[in-house]
Amino acid sequence: MAIISKIRDKSWLIVGFVGVAMLAFILGDYNRMFGAGEGKYGIGLIDGEKVDINDYNALTERVQNQDRSQKQQENKPFTDEDIEAANDKAFNFIVDSTLLQKEYASLSIDVSDREFNAYLMATDGFNVLQDLNQFFVDKATGVISEQSMKSGRVELQKTLSKLKTAKKAEEKAQWEGTKKYFTDRRKNEKYFSLVAQGIYVTKVEAREEYLAKKEAKTIRFVSRRYAEINDAEIKISEEELQAFYDEHKSEKKYWNRTNNREVRMFDVAIKPSKNDTLAFDKTIAKLRQDFMSSTNDSALVMNESEMRNYLPGARGIAVPVGHPKSNQYMSYPMDYDTIFKRTPIGQLVGPYRVGEAFYLSKLVGFSPAKIKARHLLIATNNSTDAKVLAAKKKTADSLLAAINKTNFGELVQKYSDDPGSKDKGGEYADFLEGDMVKEFGGYCANAPIGKIGMVKTDFGYHIIEVLERDANRFPILVSVVKSFKPSEETIANSEAEANTLLGKIDQKISKMNEVAQKIAAFDTLANKKAFFVRPITLEDNNPMIYGLTTKIAQDRILELAFNEDAEAGDLIQAPIRDKDKYVIALLSAVKEKGEPQYHEVKERMKKELLEEKKAKRLMNEMAKIKGLDALARKYNTTVDTAQITFANPSIGNSGYEPEIVGALFSGFVKDGQTTLPLKGKTGVYLIQVISTQKAPSTAVYKEEKDQLTSTMKGNVQGLLMGALRKSAEVVDNRKLFPRIRS
Repeated sequence: MAIISKIRDKSWLIVGFVGVAMLAFILGDYNRMFGAGEGKYGIGLIDGEKVDINDYNALTERVQNQDRSQKQQENKPFTDEDIEAANDKAFNFIVDSTLLQKEYASLSIDVSDREFNAYLMATDGFNVLQDLNQFFVDKATGVISEQSMKSGRVELQKTLSKLKTAKKAEEKAQWEGTKKYFTDRRKNEKYFSLVAQGIYVTKVEAREEYLAKKEAKTIRFVSRRYAEINDAEIKISEEELQAFYDEHKSEKKYWNRTNNREVRMFDVAIKPSKNDTLAFDKTIAKLRQDFMSSTNDSALVMNESEMRNYLPGARGIAVPVGHPKSNQYMSYPMDYDTIFKRTPIGQLVGPYRVGEAFYLSKLVGFSPAKIKARHLLIATNNSTDAKVLAAKKKTADSLLAAINKTNFGELVQKYSDDPGSKDKGGEYADFLEGDMVKEFGGYCANAPIGKIGMVKTDFGYHIIEVLERDANRFPILVSVVKSFKPSEETIANSEAEANTLLGKIDQKISKMNEVAQKIAAFDTLANKKAFFVRPITLEDNNPMIYGLTTKIAQDRILELAFNEDAEAGDLIQAPIRDKDKYVIALLSAVKEKGEPQYHEVKERMKKELLEEKKAKRLMNEMAKIKGLDALARKYNTTVDTAQITFANPSIGNSGYEPEIVGALFSGFVKDGQTTLPLKGKTGVYLIQVISTQKAPSTAVYKEEKDQLTSTMKGNVQGLLMGALRKSAEVVDNRKLFPRIRS
């Protein structure tokens, strides 16, 4: 039915509202979300209750199927990343809907039958719901009118009544699902509206916001950057660093906000060798000869190309990389536009690289880069009845004889069978020839602008007028695609290199007891070979891995970090193959929530102590010189001028300096006075306040109050859901169960 179809189409859009249980009737009955699962904690916990792995898998399967269908409609591949995204949708839906249902119950939020009916029928002050808009829109004008509202309510009521009184179990389930969907959606609106009503901005807050934006200070300043001092000039002993740790470890900025684990890793890339390059060049040279002499391009493409999709005619259009339709058509580097324009038809272009593939293409034609046309369709609805087709043809011929530029839109509204363009006067804009069926696209690409003609397609008879056609043209290509891959010998050599390096690291760190020593040795040996070491943090409650492209590689890292005997300093047992690289990894930290261990923050604190020492040196040097001008001359720099406000705590082009701007607005620095050298984020500043421009006097701060209120209400949903998740101590263990990540 229409209402069911509409909800199915929009379902995941609505999940973005923070998940009410609106998908229950589409995805099945998930009242048994909690129960027996794997291990003590299963795939996750919500407020101490375990998420059942079987129900989660059932839900992810349905979400994946829905997303896969959507990708197919968009002519896009359904990738591993899309699978992960679908799984995340399912898990987040379970979490958010579970938390919200508990909130509704605790606050006694419900929806009466009368309210439910008014909500759907757009009465008693309710607006038309977007999901039900099709019932209330005037079919002729495309807008909602008083009359269309009346007829829409009648039509909607009939649809709902059929569902309510249905005999079949499937239809009964549809009604229950529909009712639950809209009931929970209304509960969701009431809940967040209730919270938003509690938001209030005081006059004091509005006044502070007003002053922060309106009061300004004009300053002159000289700054010296920390980067002026080479790091090697600053000496930091282990004792100093330990003392810095003891003094600052209790500061919250250093605390571990969650239980987590740090893994350090680097990549040994698998790159094609010189021999691989020579072999690839020979392959392309032979392919070029075969392509030029070929009399059957389709057979050559099917036999030689790694993408065996010979696309005849306009489907072979290619567009520049980055074009909005580059996912629908072959693409080529943007700088090849000129090359194609200068190439004779039938000649080869390339090889050129797009992504990881190389293309050798034969130019077979050109097609307009953009077309705008309008049409009136007399649909044949796949009929094979000669009488029906003759009647349709007669109608189309009559309309073709009567139609002109003036009445085209009017006749489209009255007679066209194409719902996609009927409300737009029959117009389609910015399309390519290959976007349309062959006959329609061919007419639009070649007929004179303004000429009205007719073509027959599988859809029926189209009366077409070409309105605009871009003078720029895209090439139509027949392409053979080849990947430049390393040989098995090269892969084996890279694996041997990774194994040798891993062996050296293992030999080195196996003699060490301190984790910090193992980390230093790991980094040093990697850096000597010019490999970049990158750390990643894996939260115990939600271990997300970035930078790896295969599930096998991700699972190996998770096994290193979370196996029962895992300890900081553990080294991976063998290099991890991850497509075009081998990964070597070390578990560098197992961190508990709260105050950090010394080795966990050593490097971070070392950087901050280094900055602190640089700041002290610069401040001492600058304090010895009187006045901004003298300081500028001494260091061969300039005295800069800037205007600052408390709301925008930046100092000219020197960057974001909230502490310094805050100090200048504290009231301790008067107009005309010069500060002592001040430590900032990027350097040390000597500042003179020239003048203060007071904010215009006012007793009303309506604009600021409205803006603050709007901002706070706009953020309430995200902040509240974050707070609910934090309070419920949501645990996501899915990454620890590789078999459920299909």
